[in-house]
Amino acid sequence: MDYKERRNLRLQHLGDFVENSIGKTIVDFDLIAPELPEDPEDNTWYRVIMPKGKSGDGSEYHVYVKLGDPEKLCVFFSGGGVAYNEYTAARPITGGKMAADLPNYYWDNLRPFTQIMNIDMGIMNLKDNDNPFRDWSIIDIAYATGDFHIGNNDFPYEGEDKEQHVLHFHGYQNFIEAMGVSESLFPNPVKLLIAGNSAGAFAVPALTDEILSVWYPHVKDVTVLSDSALLLYSKWEYTARNVWKAPKEICDAIKSDNITLSWYRNLFAKYGDSIRYLYSSSTRDYVLTAYYNDITNKTYKTDSDVQDAYYEQLKEMVKELKRLTPSFGMYINNWVVPLITKGGTVHTAVREPYFTRLSQDDVTMARWLFDAVNGNVYDVGMKLLLD
Repeated sequence: MDYKERRNLRLQHLGDFVENSIGKTIVDFDLIAPELPEDPEDNTWYRVIMPKGKSGDGSEYHVYVKLGDPEKLCVFFSGGGVAYNEYTAARPITGGKMAADLPNYYWDNLRPFTQIMNIDMGIMNLKDNDNPFRDWSIIDIAYATGDFHIGNNDFPYEGEDKEQHVLHFHGYQNFIEAMGVSESLFPNPVKLLIAGNSAGAFAVPALTDEILSVWYPHVKDVTVLSDSALLLYSKWEYTARNVWKAPKEICDAIKSDNITLSWYRNLFAKYGDSIRYLYSSSTRDYVLTAYYNDITNKTYKTDSDVQDAYYEQLKEMVKELKRLTPSFGMYINNWVVPLITKGGTVHTAVREPYFTRLSQDDVTMARWLFDAVNGNVYDVGMKLLLD
């Protein structure tokens, strides 16, 4: 079956899905990505509204899809902060708080402005000839729930206005709905990349098993990537179980203050080296260090002390992932963007212009990731972890 025949078969599935599931149009989003039509064009971003989905503030939820080569699929988990208790739940991100440098922890809805960052950047960029993934099919699972895509709870909290509010930790339900879309649009991929940045990077090891066992059990060529997922917290298991009310098996896998490492250990115990594992981070991530400072010192700011602490934690993280399997591929960078990184280094790269524009050891992240999904897994930037 050639490419056109596979595309026509997929569009037959798609026609049924669009007829039964697509909801109302929101005009404000059309400039970013129009709603998915019955006969979509290849290599164009579309928005798919989830009738049962819900953002953190109770507003509508949607995902983004791009039809490319049906044999190559990227399931991407978007990031956007985290809420892990009542205090953080009461402080969602707003433009005003960001401008004033006040504590703001997570996006609680899919504002058109925030979604500009979700598509057409980094691995999502369709116009960048240096992006080797521009011809892939992609589903971008948007994030607006503050729960690493695994929550299943309506969480009451008192807001800064002293009024009672509810944060809808519906990340897991949104994920389930999104994967139904993925299965309908992309039923038969041969090569699968499951990736995420920031909060979405934590979701990758938590949800990969479900993706592979429920939706894509036939796919044998699988690569997973977590880009910037290191945040130590002694109460992660409590948060997942009691605040987010994530599925039991996801909570049970959390065995330490390093939630990402716990989930990768659990994933590797089941799949071993049958899938490819990748991890990336900058050496002194200015965003994750601010969260860590807030957790440990109740100060939501980055500084040299917490950046140094993160550097030591990253060295331990890489060592433990390599102990899990020596073939765990690493991409470590020390990129600085003046006035933005606040004395530290960048936060995430896979969905940033850095993806194709900056290099570490003369290798872009785009090249490293493309080589990995094609079977050539190697490390970049490991010398940065040597004192």
